[in-house]
Formats: sequence, C-alpha cells, structure tokens
Amino acid sequence: MTVTRFAPSPTGRLHLGHAYSALFAEAVAKEHGGNFLLRVEDIDVIRCRPEFVQGIIDDLSWLGIQWSGKVMFQSERSDAYSVALDQLNDQGLLYPCFCTRKDIMREISAAGDAPHGPANILYPGICKRLSEEVRMERLANGDAHAMRLDSRKALERVGDLQWHDLEIGTRSVCMEKLGDVVLARKDITNSYHLAVCVDDAAQGVTLVTRGEDLLESTHVHRLLQQLLGFSVPQWHHHSLIRDEKGRRFAKRDGGLSLSALRASGKDANEIRQELGF
Repeated sequence: MTVTRFAPSPTGRLHLGHAYSALFAEAVAKEHGGNFLLRVEDIDVIRCRPEFVQGIIDDLSWLGIQWSGKVMFQSERSDAYSVALDQLNDQGLLYPCFCTRKDIMREISAAGDAPHGPANILYPGICKRLSEEVRMERLANGDAHAMRLDSRKALERVGDLQWHDLEIGTRSVCMEKLGDVVLARKDITNSYHLAVCVDDAAQGVTLVTRGEDLLESTHVHRLLQQLLGFSVPQWHHHSLIRDEKGRRFAKRDGGLSLSALRASGKDANEIRQELGF
C-alpha cells in the first residue's frame, strides 16, 4: 500500500506552496488506493505556536483534504528520537560539537575558504579534532553542545547507497554538500533530519513527497535509514509553487496565506483548480 504524508511546522499559517504539497501527497495516495497521513513537526519550541497548529487543521479541512488516522505530533515523540540517537552513538558515529556560529565563521575565515552546502556553510570539523580527554572534560563541565554525525565514518560503515526519486531517477548518497550534520542539541534531543527519518519509519511511509528544495536532504535521510535499520521509501520531489516574480512562497508573506485568501473571498475549489487539482 502506498502511504504518503504532509508534515508542516506550526511556525506560521499555511500558504499556497503548502497547499500544493498537501494536495499532491493526498492525490498520489488516492491514485494508488493508499493512505495519506498528517504529521505536525512541532519540535521548535520557540517558534511553534498552538494557534498555528489549529490553523493547519482549519486550512487543510477548508481545502477538503482528508487524512487517515490520528495526527502525529513530533513534540510527543522525544523518547523515540532519543532511542535512535543512542543507537547511532553506540555505533560510534556521533561526536559532541561545542562550536558557536562565531567559532565556525572564525575557523573558516582563518582557512580562507568557505565551502557551502545547499543551505549553509559546511561545518569545518573543529570539534571532530578534539581529543577524547578534552571532550569528556567539556561534557563533564556541562558545556552547551550539539551532536553531529560523523558522515565519513557513517559512509564507511554502510558502503555504497542509493535512493530513488520518481521525478529524477536513482541517485547515489553523497554527503559532500551536507557534511557532518547536527542530529541533536543539548536543549532539543533531535533535529529535522533525525526526526523525519524516525517518524516516516514509524508511520510506514512508502513515498515521501515534498518540495524540490529538500532534495539534497535526502542524502542524509537515506544514510540515517540504513544506519538505523529502517525500511526505505521512494521519494518524489515536486517543483515549488512560485509567485509572479519567480520567488518561492514563504510564511512571512501573510497576504498569500490560505487564511488570508479565504478571508478575501477565495473559494477552496478555486485554489484547487489554480494549483492543478
């Protein structure tokens, strides 16, 4: 059975881009007689707000979107993320990183090089070079830190990996554009990368549909799935919905939110037709 999902973060109201992504996932599930699930990625305790959670429910219901079963909330799944993190740590694939953003930028400036990934400057490996004695001392002192995945060691552990996207075909896992990604912080015991893999496995997702802006993240997700022994879904990264100037929609564009469009008199069927559904 094909199982898809829509997994928004309640950090603002949904916009047309979200509507397209949700409708796309629902349509694929219906086409194959499968299930469409809803997950709320509310691990960012600072930016996520209850009214935005309700806004997600209201907007999707207004669009006529129906999901199977209960809504999954990431804020209720910290134990599952901790288990996965411990499993990776037991494999010797994590290391503590005590760097601040300033530390990272200072290191890059001194080296005269700033390698970039798809979204951020790649981590230069400062704390990977710390001795075990220094690491243990800093941990004992309670120094704030993140836990990073040693991507080189992880790839050596699993060997050659591939993943398949229904839009672009098969690709090999390559971590050069992502580096040693953060999987947890001291105050939040998971990251987007870790949580999405744990949750997709728990919900039995067989086809991950999402925007093409998350394409490169699939490399680390496929790696984590292998390391954690999870089943491997297929992916379909669809094109992004953009405004008349070619810019992708963002939550800060309040006037283009579904709630604002609804208030202006837009009908849900109009939105569906405009988006091709």
